[in-house]
Amino acid sequence: MEMIRDLLNKLLNVLAGVSFLAMVVLTCWQVFTRYILQNPSPWSEELVSYLFGWMALIGASLVTGERGHMNIPVVVEKMGVRAQKFFLILAEVIAFLFSVIILVYGGMKITSLAMGQLTSSLGVPIGIFYIVMPLCGVLNMIYTVLNIADICRNKEV
Repeated sequence: MEMIRDLLNKLLNVLAGVSFLAMVVLTCWQVFTRYILQNPSPWSEELVSYLFGWMALIGASLVTGERGHMNIPVVVEKMGVRAQKFFLILAEVIAFLFSVIILVYGGMKITSLAMGQLTSSLGVPIGIFYIVMPLCGVLNMIYTVLNIADICRNKEV
């Protein structure tokens, strides 16, 4: 299980890092073309906005893997160990269901709908940029299962 988590973490860190680096390079290119060449590059601005979405969703998957999603532990920490474990597992189940319904199912629907539309500057199907939603949904599902297994083994993530 740890091998799967480590592999996913490394892969997602690289993808998020490459995405961020590409955003920085493209933004510098955009500034250069706008102010130095006096001929703005419209495609780079559009690509940066899509890369930002990819980076945000990949980062959200990494946070899910670290069990860093939003919670208010004040009440749960005052409960017994069994109740704490129950609520930790419940939080992971809710995250799993969110990933299945919103990210995977909804993401597949919006991706297939958007495949017929082209981006204004790049001229590629918008659905290509939306495919990150179901992909990150599957990653979140894998992470939540790994998290539940760790909670059941009394292992902190």
